[in-house]
Amino acid sequence: MKIELKYWIVLGILALTWGSSFILIKQGLVSYTPYQVGALRLSIAGGVLAFWGIPNLFKIPKDRLKYVALAGFLGNFVPMFLFPIAQTRVSSSMAGILDSLVPLFILFFGSLFFSIKGTKNQIIGAVIGFLGAVLLISGDGFSGENSLLHCLLIVLATALYGLNSLILTRYLNDVPSFQLSSALFTIWLPPAVIILFFTGFFQTFEGTPEQLRSLGFVTILGLVGTALAMILFYKLIQVTGSMFSSMVTYLMPIVSVFWGFLVGEKITIMHLIGFLMILSGVYMTQKKERSKKIEVRG
Repeated sequence: MKIELKYWIVLGILALTWGSSFILIKQGLVSYTPYQVGALRLSIAGGVLAFWGIPNLFKIPKDRLKYVALAGFLGNFVPMFLFPIAQTRVSSSMAGILDSLVPLFILFFGSLFFSIKGTKNQIIGAVIGFLGAVLLISGDGFSGENSLLHCLLIVLATALYGLNSLILTRYLNDVPSFQLSSALFTIWLPPAVIILFFTGFFQTFEGTPEQLRSLGFVTILGLVGTALAMILFYKLIQVTGSMFSSMVTYLMPIVSVFWGFLVGEKITIMHLIGFLMILSGVYMTQKKERSKKIEVRG
């Protein structure tokens, strides 16, 4: 399968958007609790998309709605809380590297639950890309800022992302991406608002400059990094498949390093080697897809 240039561009846009999301989450945590950041992100995205999502719920076949709800739960609702909770004790760059585990979970769950056989090149490409991501920000390591327990929360989120990508590919591939995204976020909007209420957000919000600043960052996260990005991502999955789409998680650490460069962090030869390994991993994975389709049994 040949990937058109426009979908490579979409992949780059998503990498830039989601690669910046870790910093935006950190800024949100300045004023709000992890649960409030997650609920705000979902509420903002769902609140905007509900205008279209409510009628779109009636357009999706009833037998597919359970998969729409499940995709929203695994790929959006739970991870939106896991990342802020984790980032109270995990650096933005470490969150970026752990997020690059998604393609490996796609290969694992695809083989375990979906009878999808990954090829040799696909597996090699995934491993090379992950090692490149590790090398890219290996200078962080586990320190006082990076708790192993909190890192495991991000690993759990990446596992859910991988499972969600396979569900979308198998059961929802023919549902238009905007219709799917708007319906999905509409389903999980009420629980997000309820969580926001019970975490005391409405009682403690006073409109201080610091609160407004953090709210601005979370709003950007909700509108651009969640609502818009998910629409693009679901479209990318439907057109190119789950494996190519998941390559965005290998490109995201590059964005994290770029942000570090802007604030004065040094770019080393190890970073450049990491970049090359990531790009090589992406190429190796796509070499497989161009030469042979993924075999699906059953």
